[in-house]
Amino acid sequence: MLGTWTLTRTIEDRASGERLHVTGSTELSRREDGRVAWTETGTMVRGDGSRIPVSRELLVEERVEGWMVLFADGREFHSWAPGTQVVHPCGSDVYDGRIDVPGDGSWHVTWHVRGPRKDLSIRSTLS
Repeated sequence: MLGTWTLTRTIEDRASGERLHVTGSTELSRREDGRVAWTETGTMVRGDGSRIPVSRELLVEERVEGWMVLFADGREFHSWAPGTQVVHPCGSDVYDGRIDVPGDGSWHVTWHVRGPRKDLSIRSTLS
């Protein structure tokens, strides 16, 4: 899965009714320490047409029990287990996610986020 991927993401904010769209790229590249750098860059378009540059960096690390996705500062985010539900508690919010690799040359990351001020559905396709 190393290489550069085209990123499309839809964020549905059920609390506000807003739908956001992100287009850009995701690069997965092996670092000297053996971990994989996951770098996303793109543009988010809001419902009113305004455009906002977006980016994030993650790491993917191989461990005895499998692969783990980490935040850039090294904190654990979630296991990398395609086809398996993963949960990430974040303060009073809960991120319930899944990575799917359908075999058509693309992969999908889906998150449902719930919390006191959040009710989001996030779907990313990398192709």
